[in-house]
Amino acid sequence: MTAPWHHARRILCVRLDSLGGVLMSTPAMRALREAVPGRALTLLAGPSGAAAQPFIPELDDAIPWTAPWAPAANVADERPHTTSQAPLRTLAERGFDAAVIFTSYTQSALPAALLCHLAGIPLQLAHCRDNPHDLLTDWIPDPEPATLVRHEVQRQLALVQRIGCRGGAAGLSFVPRTSDTAAVAERLRAAGVDPARPWILLHPGAGAASRRYPAGHWAQALRLLADDPRVPLVLTGGAADAELVDEVLHHAAVPIISLAGRLSLGELGAALKLAAAVGTPVVDLYALTHPQHTPWHVRSRVLFHDVPCGFCYRGTCPQGHHACLDGVAPERVADAVRELLDSVPVPGTAAACVSSGASDESVVI
Repeated sequence: MTAPWHHARRILCVRLDSLGGVLMSTPAMRALREAVPGRALTLLAGPSGAAAQPFIPELDDAIPWTAPWAPAANVADERPHTTSQAPLRTLAERGFDAAVIFTSYTQSALPAALLCHLAGIPLQLAHCRDNPHDLLTDWIPDPEPATLVRHEVQRQLALVQRIGCRGGAAGLSFVPRTSDTAAVAERLRAAGVDPARPWILLHPGAGAASRRYPAGHWAQALRLLADDPRVPLVLTGGAADAELVDEVLHHAAVPIISLAGRLSLGELGAALKLAAAVGTPVVDLYALTHPQHTPWHVRSRVLFHDVPCGFCYRGTCPQGHHACLDGVAPERVADAVRELLDSVPVPGTAAACVSSGASDESVVI
């Protein structure tokens, strides 16, 4: 590790886009923390990302803020609650030794770099396409997507390796509290589900319209999976998914337990066991909007319909046909779930998790 970074004890980790982005940066955060004994990490993130801090052991604190240049700024319930100057004053007062700016390759690190520079943070690290001059003390010329495209986790690990931080375990990090696990277990028992036996969790929501599997397809897949009464079906989702979940339930017309809108973030993490974060097998209904956001280090089946307009990076389908997901037959979903169920499930976890989306705020990414 370079000498200046070896002496950096208080590090600001910047990830401003989404909860999913924060989760996929946790292996790199772990490498940062483990590289120097006594190092403390603070997260600067949008409200949804900052809300995960209590469940990420690598992080000591979080500063929630919606940056005006971040994608989350377009989400109505994530508008900033502070003035644009508040983060600058807060960062300056905290006296950070260094900042690591995590971005996907579709984002620029320079606005955050300027914020950190004005706050007097002496060391800054990020990927960057253009020469940042004095805005970044350490940077990697961004090779994506011109010469390669990596998984989002690999991208962030490569960033911290630039300053000599090489962590051990590469799994995502999210640890539900004991109270969250107990609350979810009680909800499942009250609904007639034994949490110690196999059950299937289904999460139909996604942060963008282009990443949502059609409600009618969901309903048909649920009818196929309901053929086995020994494996209960449990639907989850946030308050914003209520209309979609209601539509799925109406068209499926089979016994399904819905916890949509009834779980806190910690409880949802406990219910999912955070899929990729702790190993629950995942069937990912993968919209071809981004190539770098597939399940990470977990048994999975990634389902999509190949289309010439793939990897459009759009929140709404520019062609209007949603063919990358609409073309995934519900029979393929049911077959993929059954294939995963053939393995011996871990007691007390979901036997499989089925999720919509490629890059969104869902914790099952």
